[in-house]
Amino acid sequence: MAEAGGDLRGALSDTVLGLERLDTDLFRGRHHWVPATRRLFGGQIVGQALVAAAHAVSREEQLHSLHCYFVRAGDPAVPVLYQVERTRSGKSFSVRSVKAIQHGQPILICQASFQLSQHSPLQHQFTMPAVPPPEELLTQEELIARSLQNPNLAEKYRRRLNKIQAENVPIEIKPVNPPDIFTTEQQEPKQLFWVRARGYIGDADMKVHCCVAAYISDYAFLGTALLPHRQYNVKFMVSLDHSMWFHAPFRADHWMLYECESPWAGGCRGLVHGRLWRRDGVLAVTCAQEGVIRVEQKPTQSKL
Repeated sequence: MAEAGGDLRGALSDTVLGLERLDTDLFRGRHHWVPATRRLFGGQIVGQALVAAAHAVSREEQLHSLHCYFVRAGDPAVPVLYQVERTRSGKSFSVRSVKAIQHGQPILICQASFQLSQHSPLQHQFTMPAVPPPEELLTQEELIARSLQNPNLAEKYRRRLNKIQAENVPIEIKPVNPPDIFTTEQQEPKQLFWVRARGYIGDADMKVHCCVAAYISDYAFLGTALLPHRQYNVKFMVSLDHSMWFHAPFRADHWMLYECESPWAGGCRGLVHGRLWRRDGVLAVTCAQEGVIRVEQKPTQSKL
């Protein structure tokens, strides 16, 4: 396993999602990327919990859904223990329950359901949005570098962008319509990104790609609910729960379109939905998440 804080540009599945087996159905995970909030990244905990669950099923059984609750903030100073319970093993479906534990208490509770492949004549899906291919778009890093070249950029925004740029995120991101991070104007609560894991994963067991997609799916997801409310500063924002449904095979190290939208916000909570599309238009994954969002009015200031 790579050391925490090392280079994350290798295969995400080998570094961030690598687990140490301690006993039957008991694993330990370490941290590799800690956000500026200094809390553990939820996608890492979900992804590692799935890795633990996948060790408790046969290779033929594939993940079709997961439902997680984040019940406590993660402590980046200590490893996480993952305890798997083999809740049910049926002829077609198997359920594995995972607790992520720190300091003797659960920080995440996850249930994952696996299914043996079954054919059905009942098939349909939405249509993938028409967007430019990733080769025609700039990465998040390139967009930030372009903003930093503006000599009139206010120092507080320069510090903010440099902080983002310094984060060693193991995901490549190409926004389709990059939002103006300096504006206070309301925007539609929708985002489109091309995303993929850094490094090469290859034609591994599909469960590996599902674990990596779980990690990717949590990045910038809840922020979609903030787009209509740019006049506010975020005081506190954390995920409450996270659900995913896996529909078709995919490669997490290939570009996929992440379509995010927020149908509702209220009561200091925001709800977001997401769809991960393969480049050939196949709907691979559907996601949903709710989180706590507390804000305060942003002071009116020019960025210049």
